[in-house]
Amino acid sequence: MPNHNDTAYETTAESDVAHLMEGRNITLDEIAVELASIELRLRQVAFAAETPATPVELEPMIDSLRFKAGQLRELSDEAGQLARIVEGDVPLATKFSGVGDPWGAAARGTNREHFGGPAVVPTARQLIHLAHGVRVPGTETTTYPEAMAGMQLIWESKSAQARRRRERDAAVEDEVLVLECETCEAEPGEHCVTKSGRVSERPHTKRRRTAETNVDARLGYLGGNPAGVPDSD
Repeated sequence: MPNHNDTAYETTAESDVAHLMEGRNITLDEIAVELASIELRLRQVAFAAETPATPVELEPMIDSLRFKAGQLRELSDEAGQLARIVEGDVPLATKFSGVGDPWGAAARGTNREHFGGPAVVPTARQLIHLAHGVRVPGTETTTYPEAMAGMQLIWESKSAQARRRRERDAAVEDEVLVLECETCEAEPGEHCVTKSGRVSERPHTKRRRTAETNVDARLGYLGGNPAGVPDSD
């Protein structure tokens, strides 16, 4: 079964996203509308595929297109719900049901050790859970803007962090081949070799360490970690 999260599918075209948003960063409302548009497009292709120009039975493909369209509809609905939540249209519980832990600004300085840390920046699932939590009688409520008020966040999503890490690691691999290896005396453009002269795609530690230092200095990393998050103002 293909792994659709495989980074081998990534291309530079993925970063061409300005047409998806009015501002610098995409809103949840824009995500919801874009997903609904893609869903419709898939259903249109499925409908057209019922009568192809060449007589080929495409039922499995059509079913797959409609199934994927249904998944996109669910994602669009979720993004639309989250859009209303972050705009403050939906009341939210001030604490997670069952455990009573706060979230947002109120979670600063708290410790949710068994849940991966405080929910200062809540996940989509947590926000939907908090929206459902208001159904319990007597639940204290707030809104997303109220709960996040006063927060000065330098935040980056896990997916963005992973992408930056992959880009950094790829740059290190390129930098390795720019350098000479002091251990095996491999020239720039050559892979390292073992003591017996066999080629290895794994560079010697000192060569890689130098490459990492050079790349991290260029990218603004500190010890392999980003020292700053790209400005989103």
